Amino acid sequence: MRNNLVSSMSVLAQKALQVLQNNWKEGFTIPCEGLYPFQWNWDSGFIAIGWAHSDMDRAKEEVRSLLKGQWKNGFLPHIVFHNDSDTYFPGPEVHAAYVSDQSPEMKTSGITQPPVLGFVLEEMYHISGGDESMIPFLSEVYDRVFKNHEYFYSLRDPFQEGLVYICHNWEAGTDNTPVWDFIWETFEVPDYDLDRRDTKLIDASHRPTNKEYQYYIHLIELFKEWKYDDKLIAQHSPFLVQDPLFNSMLIASNQSLIKIGERLGRFEMVARLKQWNAKAVGAMNNKLYDSKQKGYVYYDLRNQRKLSYLSSSSFTPLFAGIPSADRALEIVRHFQGGSFSGANSENFLCASFDPSSAYFNSQKYWRGPIWINLNWLIYKGLVKYNFKNEAEQIKKDTLYLIEKYGFYEYFEPSKEKNKALDKGYGGNNFSWSAALTIDLLTNTDTL
Repeated sequence: MRNNLVSSMSVLAQKALQVLQNNWKEGFTIPCEGLYPFQWNWDSGFIAIGWAHSDMDRAKEEVRSLLKGQWKNGFLPHIVFHNDSDTYFPGPEVHAAYVSDQSPEMKTSGITQPPVLGFVLEEMYHISGGDESMIPFLSEVYDRVFKNHEYFYSLRDPFQEGLVYICHNWEAGTDNTPVWDFIWETFEVPDYDLDRRDTKLIDASHRPTNKEYQYYIHLIELFKEWKYDDKLIAQHSPFLVQDPLFNSMLIASNQSLIKIGERLGRFEMVARLKQWNAKAVGAMNNKLYDSKQKGYVYYDLRNQRKLSYLSSSSFTPLFAGIPSADRALEIVRHFQGGSFSGANSENFLCASFDPSSAYFNSQKYWRGPIWINLNWLIYKGLVKYNFKNEAEQIKKDTLYLIEKYGFYEYFEPSKEKNKALDKGYGGNNFSWSAALTIDLLTNTDTL
């Protein structure tokens, strides 16, 4: 198997690998010591890509460990509680996934995250150089990843549109994007006692507010009341959103599972994936593209309205090859002197929310800061559509921030503010920042 040897890595890549090694537990990698002490779903996907460059066995174990938390119906939770820790809230006792008759013996949460495993498997295979020794592993995990996709299209697409919904803001991965403010306005929540640990570990002003957390916990309390029954959630959840990032990740993973499935001879599954994917791509373009904003936006399924705000999620359909060439050009203009940034802009690429918006906050989690995983996705999308200059710019900006500050969770987009900073935001030694830095430094994308 072709793995890049540690000795041939750059100094920065070796530092990134050390972060992964320090965060490695028995069979999985935590995102960050203290702040995130368990295994997170899409984190592990990105982390597996980083591991694949130096230790494919660990990359495989990362995927296997995540799949240990899969539910009987194919659902894959956003946290798998392999280990005990008292540094994170809400823990397994708050999620109480055991109230569902579909949950496994393993302790997990009862909500999910963007489904990245499909394309992660293809990335791992690509990094191996197409090594034949990867085939048994791909065959081993393929059916379970397919079952996760089957779950989404069977139980998360109530109108059979090809677009699946998320029922909790944490499922989007973009926890406190300003878009959710317009959902919170539609219902009220009681006051819960919040035993938050995150605000004790890092700067509380950079984290979601306690008021926002009241909504986060209230949704979980509702899901427990309904025993995590998808039909009841679809009927009653006040948060039901078709998210552009989530659906783009599912579509990209569909496409990867189609390629892998053809290689493995899983032709019946491939046929179903092609049907799902054709409908999904059409629905993304017909329903979630906003011709005025020139980007993919959110649809509030509960209140039947489009939420026309741009975020870094709006550009991830490029990664999945969803827009036409003309539409892709419209999107990329946001990086060519548009509202986000570019080489001559006052901001580094790519802010997590529209910097021209009154709701933008450059320091507060997903309300503005740069996240390395979204930059990686957008970079890959720009490469796919042959936007060479823009791809190089986002890669350059990403590596500049990593080299200056280290492997933080998220970063300040303002070039002016960065002049006075000596560190990034959120947790340090963050695993997906390290893992995707390794990939950016060692990948074979053609520009």
